[in-house]
Amino acid sequence: MQLSDTRAVITGGVSGLGLATAQRIVAAGGKVTLLDVNDDKGQAAVEALGAGRARFINTDVTDERVTAAAISAANQFMGGLNAAINCAGILGAGRVLGKEGPMPLATFSTTVMVNLVGSFNVAKAAAAIMQHNPAGTDGERGVIVNTASIAAYEGQIGQAAYAASKGGVVAMTLPMARELARFGIRVMTIAPGIFWTPMVDGMPEAVQQSLSASIPFPSRLGQPGEYADTVAFILDSPYLNGETIRLDGATRLAPK
Repeated sequence: MQLSDTRAVITGGVSGLGLATAQRIVAAGGKVTLLDVNDDKGQAAVEALGAGRARFINTDVTDERVTAAAISAANQFMGGLNAAINCAGILGAGRVLGKEGPMPLATFSTTVMVNLVGSFNVAKAAAAIMQHNPAGTDGERGVIVNTASIAAYEGQIGQAAYAASKGGVVAMTLPMARELARFGIRVMTIAPGIFWTPMVDGMPEAVQQSLSASIPFPSRLGQPGEYADTVAFILDSPYLNGETIRLDGATRLAPK
């Protein structure tokens, strides 16, 4: 799939990894619809990207009806839909047994709902539209790119909820790719390491330097543009399917 032909919905698209991906696609001539819950950042992102190339729709990805309606509206705005990129996510940090007692179940369930269930919800709604696209090269009709984390493999203390949610994203990649193969829809996942996001930007400089030093090479935080480049590579590489790509500078998370 050529980036210039890409018509993508991007969750978490108004900042961080999602916004960088939107910028990459629009710069190449494609169109995007940003699904997020931050109205102010959404409008600012559309103004920066160009109203003719981008649209923002306030969307709770855990709501089945709202998400389906948003993706349908995106399809109409862009004149088609052939890519869905899931970047929406929350940390859900907390120990199973913390100083104030056991983790509230709501913390765990909310994290799983946004990170895992939300990704599935968007993927299946997008696939329902993509299956009717005209077949392109090799019969391809669309691409779904989910975002996991290296915490899916080496979750740290305090990341039980987050690691479980991202591990689920990794686990559903292959079965979903196998099932959607008959429709010509590919499914891939990216597992980023420690990236420079708004969350990290608010950390003390000493913490930022410590995080950078923990990365073997290059010894720095990942840049959102590098995530966007990986998405572009996936979209343009039809033989990539059913796999999770670690994007982490050879980082392996310590227990804490």
